Amino acid sequence: MKVSSQKTGIILIAPSVFLICALLVYPVLYGVWLSFFKKHSFFPEQRFVGLANYLYLLRDSEFWMSLWYGTYYSVSTIVLQIVIGVIAALILNEAFRGRNFVRGVVLFPYMIPTVVAIILWKWLLNDQFGLINYLLLAVGIIEDPLSWMGKDHIMTSLIIISVWEFTKFDTVWLLTQGGGAEKYIRTLPVFAYMRTFMYYQAGLGSTLAVIMFGILIASTTVYFKMFRREEGI
Repeated sequence: MKVSSQKTGIILIAPSVFLICALLVYPVLYGVWLSFFKKHSFFPEQRFVGLANYLYLLRDSEFWMSLWYGTYYSVSTIVLQIVIGVIAALILNEAFRGRNFVRGVVLFPYMIPTVVAIILWKWLLNDQFGLINYLLLAVGIIEDPLSWMGKDHIMTSLIIISVWEFTKFDTVWLLTQGGGAEKYIRTLPVFAYMRTFMYYQAGLGSTLAVIMFGILIASTTVYFKMFRREEGI
């Protein structure tokens, strides 16, 4: 008996659909479900609390601080990325001696692992023997070394290092290790990780993840509506 082309198509796409459901749909639905529970991250202890996690976060100053830091961080890095990217593209589009070499140098950072880049930048920004402070002191821009990893400048350091998106986790997390000003760049992804794996509050961690997911969905919807309006779609 011949299998119809429709059944053949279903059989062929079934593994992909299964993987999408297993790796994307199920984790999202499970995260939403878990956000309505007070649950320990490792022990099988959970209790249904309804909207209590969301109401708790609405009154939590750390949540609003993380939301502000994440928004400030993402907007600043996106603006810088666009401005610097356009300027670099215009310069590299011009014909000049050594252009191919400069193009290679510009692409080189993309080949460096994040961990290596953060270690390098933490050395460059060290307030005692860092190259950045040395150069700024040498040209007379500053009179005393700046504490780039301190509370007054750590956000600026993070923006300069990463120049990236709202859900960035690895750069923020790695930069805060071994410092004392980590709370001043504690964005929502880092805060969600801390709630889940340091405070063992899986319910609150899932609630934060759901809130971030909602923010990103809303931002994406607004972006595409504006894009379609500009294109006249």
